[in-house]
Amino acid sequence: MDPDPQPKWKTLLAFAIIYFVWGSTFLAIRVGVHEVPPFLLAAMRFVVAGLVLYGWMIARGEPSPALKEWASSTLLALLIFVFDYGLLFWAEQRVPSGIAAVMLATIPAFMALSEIIFLRTQKLTVRLALALAIGMGGVAVLLSRSLNLGGAPIDRAGAAALMVCAISWSIASALARKLPLPSSKVMSSGAQMLAGGVLLGLTSTALGEFHNFHPASVSRAAWLSLVYLIVAGSIVGFTAYVWLIHHHSPTKVGTYAYVNPVVAVVIGYFFAGEELGLRTALGTTFVLVSVIVITTTRAEKQAATLPVKETTEAA
Repeated sequence: MDPDPQPKWKTLLAFAIIYFVWGSTFLAIRVGVHEVPPFLLAAMRFVVAGLVLYGWMIARGEPSPALKEWASSTLLALLIFVFDYGLLFWAEQRVPSGIAAVMLATIPAFMALSEIIFLRTQKLTVRLALALAIGMGGVAVLLSRSLNLGGAPIDRAGAAALMVCAISWSIASALARKLPLPSSKVMSSGAQMLAGGVLLGLTSTALGEFHNFHPASVSRAAWLSLVYLIVAGSIVGFTAYVWLIHHHSPTKVGTYAYVNPVVAVVIGYFFAGEELGLRTALGTTFVLVSVIVITTTRAEKQAATLPVKETTEAA
């Protein structure tokens, strides 16, 4: 963390960006995938954003990743950008944007499971087991066709894709701790975005998305959603995130994990007419309670076992 005090307005602006801009990207994705094939839209977003971040670092004199770092970045890109973002874009053709955000809020639950089962860095306590059960209960509420909660349950294929997204992200997070990556967080992210964009483009080609894609028929709203995802969601949002983790604790910055779904649900309701009934409210509440308990448990464990300097720089 930077010892120099930062102006309060910078902190408030940075938090507003990661809370509200990242929360709003789910609706931007839903707008875009109604007219542009999902993997192609994701490819365009991350190729451009990756080139900008990578080019910015090179211009500042940062060395390009070594060959082994490019190999690690490409592996993580496959998990994060193809199996996470690619499937998220695909799922939002079938699932409301707010619900997609809620489903992806289960990522901390799968990360905790990977720490328990694979990394053996965390133990399954009663508190953690209850949090995991509550989170899965929230997903069950959103999916259930037997509970009389009003509103239609979400599409099962879309929900399954979103669960793959969450699992893939958790696996990538575990691997990232062990793989050789650039020391610069911005360069590392730029390389991963760039590799991910290329892999998404190859996936789009393999799926034949170009055959039925006619750029001239795409509306201005869809193109604006892509620009918003690139500029606000990827470049501005990530810059704000990197600034925050250098000046504030990971616990405080990590609160975006349970603010983003709420923002996405509210924005989807007011701007896209997405349903906000008892089923959505109950499922969202269960998932968010689970996320809060899991993330605060992890934060407490880190604070108890790590030196202060390492704790503040963990993210």
